[in-house]
Amino acid sequence: MENTLLVGLSRQIALRRELDVIANNIANIGTTGFKAENVLFEEQLARGARVDHFPAPQDRRVSFVLDRETRTNLAQGPLSHTGNSLDAAIDGDGFFVVETPQGERYTRAGGFSISTAGELVTPAGYRVLGNAGPIVLDPDDTEITIALDGTVSTRDEERGQLRLVRFEDASQLNKMGDNLFSSEAAPLPAEPRTRVVQGSIEKSNVQAVVEMGRMIEVTRAYTSLASLMSRTEELRRSAIERLADVPM
Repeated sequence: MENTLLVGLSRQIALRRELDVIANNIANIGTTGFKAENVLFEEQLARGARVDHFPAPQDRRVSFVLDRETRTNLAQGPLSHTGNSLDAAIDGDGFFVVETPQGERYTRAGGFSISTAGELVTPAGYRVLGNAGPIVLDPDDTEITIALDGTVSTRDEERGQLRLVRFEDASQLNKMGDNLFSSEAAPLPAEPRTRVVQGSIEKSNVQAVVEMGRMIEVTRAYTSLASLMSRTEELRRSAIERLADVPM
């Protein structure tokens, strides 16, 4: 295959990947604590294109498009007041810690509830961890409050303090299912200025207008490139047919 088509194909693959990421962002506009993703590309140079050059032909570099990585935007989303005493939002840099069968995971989605065992859990049923283990409430507990530092109290006594952690670099986090993150790096304690807001949740940080604009731009670029590659192939086919008609 000619270099022109190979370069075009690499760009089409990159655009298709970017379109998938944008579509996923738009689909999660209403997901609590969701963090938007962006695709990063880089130029990949390859040798192999021949150039007629006197006194001898030389190779020149051909630039392909490489889908390098998908990076998560950890910027805080807007806080929405719900009035539910078990809802909690993080105002600042940090994550809640939850216990899963695969180990500790981290989330910004604080729409919690109480399980049949009296434990504070996520919508997926994972236990929310405090500094001393899972947060456990009694069935007759009333007037549940969550302080700015994450301390969970009832009318009678404290039930624990939500464990809040942070990471030095967003690249240390890997997105998992159920709006969770994993990391091989050890988390750090959240900064003192990080607060927990009771009765609120953090909404998705996806900007709908921006993502829709990106989707239109990527779709147009993909369509334009497909048309260009089609015309290039037609010219190549036409040239071959004309050469075949030249009398010997």
